[in-house]
Amino acid sequence: MNKNPFSDEIYLHRTHPHQADVRDEYFRDQTKIIHSLPFRRLKHKTQVFFAPDNDHICTRIEHVLHVATIAASICRGLNKSGNWLLNQDLAYAIGLGHDIGHAPFGHEGERAIAACIKPKPFLHEINSYRVVEHLANCGEGLNLTFAVKDGIICHCGEDFATTQLRPGKVPNDLEKITGRNQMPSTYEGCIVRLADKIAYLGRDIEDAIKAKLITKEDIPQAVRRELGSNNGEIISTLSLDLLQNSADKDYIGFSAEKFELISCLRDFNYTHIYHNEQMRQRKETIDKRIADLFDYFRQLFARYQFDYAAYDREGKQTAHAFANYMRSMKRVYSCPGQCDEIITDYIAGMTDSFALSVMEDVILPNSIKFLG
Repeated sequence: MNKNPFSDEIYLHRTHPHQADVRDEYFRDQTKIIHSLPFRRLKHKTQVFFAPDNDHICTRIEHVLHVATIAASICRGLNKSGNWLLNQDLAYAIGLGHDIGHAPFGHEGERAIAACIKPKPFLHEINSYRVVEHLANCGEGLNLTFAVKDGIICHCGEDFATTQLRPGKVPNDLEKITGRNQMPSTYEGCIVRLADKIAYLGRDIEDAIKAKLITKEDIPQAVRRELGSNNGEIISTLSLDLLQNSADKDYIGFSAEKFELISCLRDFNYTHIYHNEQMRQRKETIDKRIADLFDYFRQLFARYQFDYAAYDREGKQTAHAFANYMRSMKRVYSCPGQCDEIITDYIAGMTDSFALSVMEDVILPNSIKFLG
């Protein structure tokens, strides 16, 4: 029977000791994530389309729920095959937390932040780990189990090069991960990595049709015939393929036929949705505005550093809010050399709507008050 290679002691380890209660440890991690402020903000971070005026466009919180339920369902199905011993609560917890550190404005926001802090990288997987381990709860972190944090930092749903996933041969040193090369330390983490692909490929098509960037007829005929033409059909087809192809294997993976169609669908999405001319224009605006925010906060911090009361002299709500953020994170920020780290954490934590309001506040001049 396939099961994870390392001991429960490794997987269940938490950074800080805690008192056990009636909940399973991974179920407890689910509740820690759900009740956190960074998770709540996901409802106002969109998946692909920035700050849409349509309530039915996919938000980041909807996406993580899709990933969590797909991953847990795959675990359940593989367990029923008799060849696997997987923990559904672990997969669900990883799914809930995998994008908790995503920047506003989707992957374009991620790239825009990375451009501002070069040569240091900014990857949402690593930032999601940073959020749950170091930033949430005013710097206390969520104190999640190793297995959940490992699945979060190694989820990389954008990697389409590997078709057969197995846990790494040694447990990951999470604090030393700086890129996307590590495999998760659990099969559940591998499943979330593939569930991420299943969740967003079809959903992004539905949103693009609503936005009139494409029509259903534009979708490649082979994809429509073999995978489906809507999100529900694509999720069902790919989940069943993953179950059937992995049930009697020692790895998690799609069949060669379905993986080829997945790659075809991915290429279609990139060409017709993510790199669409309308999206390109929006991305250029976001890139410039996030760069403007970095410049503004750098100048602000150079003037006042950790003199929180001094920020009110600027007469802008943004300066006041930035000072309040730093004050609440005293246990994390104490050195002037952390300037870019502070700004990165602050901007990455913004929702789309809050980021837009901050941009407006920063760009527009203060109004002159006339008395008498």
